Amino acid sequence: MNQLDWQRAVPEGEDPPEFLEVAAGPDGRVYLRESRDRAQVVVTTRAKWDAFIKGVKAGEFDDFVA
Repeated sequence: MNQLDWQRAVPEGEDPPEFLEVAAGPDGRVYLRESRDRAQVVVTTRAKWDAFIKGVKAGEFDDFVA
């Protein structure tokens, strides 16, 4: 897992105590972890990740923000 290029969405100039990190693996899978517990990693397929992102963009999860 250390070889993965972990990315996080954090506004410039901010460093919140907790955030989600995402990495695309060389095996085609997508890896997710929380910054406070980097040892616990969730793995999903690229197709499922793409469907999730499409849902986010379409507003399917907006109810969770309210």
